[in-house]
Amino acid sequence: MDRIPFGVAQLDSVLGGGAPVGSVVLVAGESGAGAREFAYTSAAMNALARVDEEMFDLYYGDLDDAAAVPSEVHYLSFTTDADYIERELRYTMADEIVDAAVDGIEFADLSPEYFQLSPIPREWYMGATSSIHDLGRAGNRDGVLSAFGEYLTDNAAGNLVVIDAVTDLVGASGGEVEWEDVAMLVRGLAKAVHSWGGLLIALVNTDAITDRQLGQLVDGSSGTLQFSWESGGSKRARTMVVREFRGVLSQLESENIVRFETEIHDGGLDISDVRKIR
Repeated sequence: MDRIPFGVAQLDSVLGGGAPVGSVVLVAGESGAGAREFAYTSAAMNALARVDEEMFDLYYGDLDDAAAVPSEVHYLSFTTDADYIERELRYTMADEIVDAAVDGIEFADLSPEYFQLSPIPREWYMGATSSIHDLGRAGNRDGVLSAFGEYLTDNAAGNLVVIDAVTDLVGASGGEVEWEDVAMLVRGLAKAVHSWGGLLIALVNTDAITDRQLGQLVDGSSGTLQFSWESGGSKRARTMVVREFRGVLSQLESENIVRFETEIHDGGLDISDVRKIR
């Protein structure tokens, strides 16, 4: 295995199977432009390949010879829980995919660590009824970055991890996380994942940061897929640009492919057309 599929069939076919093993890929975009749907599709399809091969073949097709699905899929959120993410998955793809895929996704909810220093009432993010385990987490004053690092150390090696979202850390409660910490975190992840193997997909909301800050994240990552809205006449279209992707971008440039139009259907987000810059 030298590629891990993104789970977006047409994109994987263009990239020779998916992302090189050991990559940190930023999936950045304006709100609603497709970045989040891309992350949902990646997690669900890679999980589906393990739990229901027949359905995976129906919605995705054959894997490239150079690609193999990871042993585990992890979806890590700083602000919400598995039930919320499952509901969002159902807005993106068919219920039968979600019903099967959720059994193959490990959800990690770091909202207790994220919100613990904020004025937000504890029952809002811990739930009205808390278990003994929840109460133990509430009393743990370790910061969100510590909890995040421990989770990745325990679970990232050789696996797919979706991080939702790096930009949630900007201005995290209590002033614990500064921008410099976020930029350094992405650089550190790139170094760690190179030795761990696997694939990390990090969501980035471009509405929440400046162009300069986005540039710092792009520079520290292995690759960046940027989603945005384009207007043409009376229609708006979601587009995806491959801004940077070490080990992959040269292949795209040799084919004059830099921008993709996307669509969302029962199988999640996919490429509907390829625009070539001549």
